Amino acid sequence: MNWPIGMGKGLQGLYDIYNNRIELYRSEAEGESYLPLDDNGQLAVDHPLKEESIYDQVLDEIELLKVAGSEFDAAKIAKGELTPVFFGSALTNFGVKTFLDAYLQFAPAPSPHKTQDNQIVAADQEQFSGFIFKIQANMNPNHRDRIAFVRICSGEFDRGMDVTLQRTGKKIRLSNSTQFMADSRETVETAVAGDIIGLYDTGNFQIGDTIFSGKKAVQFEKLPQFTPELFMRVTAKNVMKQKSFHKGIQQLVQEGAVQLYQSYSTGDYILGAVGQLQFEVFQFRMLNEYNSEVVMTPMGHKTARWINPDQLDEKMSSSRNLLVKDRQGDPLFLFENEFAERWFQDKYPDVELTAKL
Repeated sequence: MNWPIGMGKGLQGLYDIYNNRIELYRSEAEGESYLPLDDNGQLAVDHPLKEESIYDQVLDEIELLKVAGSEFDAAKIAKGELTPVFFGSALTNFGVKTFLDAYLQFAPAPSPHKTQDNQIVAADQEQFSGFIFKIQANMNPNHRDRIAFVRICSGEFDRGMDVTLQRTGKKIRLSNSTQFMADSRETVETAVAGDIIGLYDTGNFQIGDTIFSGKKAVQFEKLPQFTPELFMRVTAKNVMKQKSFHKGIQQLVQEGAVQLYQSYSTGDYILGAVGQLQFEVFQFRMLNEYNSEVVMTPMGHKTARWINPDQLDEKMSSSRNLLVKDRQGDPLFLFENEFAERWFQDKYPDVELTAKL
C-alpha cells in the first residue's frame, strides 16, 4: 500500500501507492504534508526531494514492487486472501492516519458464527452472545487481576447486563468490563458485534466458554487446540511456598499456554506444550508473578492418547507408557514413541485410544 522513503534517521516520508501521493515525514512547510504524483508515479510538483538520490532509489524500488508484488484486489482483501501492508511509525505518529483510513475502508464487517448444533448466529442478531478466547492473569501485578477476553458475536453489550455462562448454566452480571489501548485501560459501557472487551474474572470463565443473554441457549464451536508433544515434570523448589506454587500453576494453565496433567500414582504435576518456549515463559512468570521458583525436569517427546475409563487397568502402565490424568480427571497415556503405542495396541487390541485435542 505504501513504501518507505529512506529508513531510520534518514526517513523522509512514504511513497503512497494506493493514494498516489508522497507523505512527507515531519514537513515544516504548512500544507505540504502530502505531495501529488502524476500518472507515471513521479512527483507532479517541484520539490527538493526530487534532487536527492533517495528519490530515484525509491522509484526503482516501487517499479520492482509493482512487478514482483501482488496486485491490489479489494475482493481478495475482503475474503482474507490478500493482506495489505503499511509502513509508518506509531512512536512518532507518522503514517498512522493513512493506515487507519484504509483500515476503516477495507476491514471486513463482523462475520456470522457457527454453533455446536450447526446453527448460524448473525452479527446483527438482537440477542447478545460472545465467546471467551483468551484469559490473562496478572495484567496488573499490583492487584493480581485476571481478565477474560470476549469476542462479541451478536447483539449489544451493556455494562451491568446479566448473561448465562453456557458451560455451567450460571447467571453472571457483567459489571466490570474494560478495553485496552497499549498500556492504558478504560471502562466499557457499551460494545457491539465484532468488538473485544475484557471482563474481570474471579475464576468463572474458561477459554472457549460461550456467554449469552435471554432464554435461548447458545454454544459456539470449540476453539482449536493442539495436542502437546513436549512434557516436563514441575515441582516447587521451595517446599514452604506450596500455596503460591499451586495457585500459579492453576492460573497459568487456565490461560491455555500449557496443558496440566497429574501422575495417576503419585499426583506429580506434568506440563505439556507444543514448544520449548512455552515452558520458559511459564517458569519466568511463576518466579516473577507468583514468587515461586520451580524445578523443570524434561521428559522429552511423548504421544498423548486418552483411554475410556471403563477400559482402564492401572497395570497397563509401564515406563514406556506413563498413566496420567488431565485437568478434567480423564485418564490418558503418555507414550514414549509410536513403537510403544503400537506395542500397546497389539497387546490390548480391544482398548480404544483417542487423541482428544
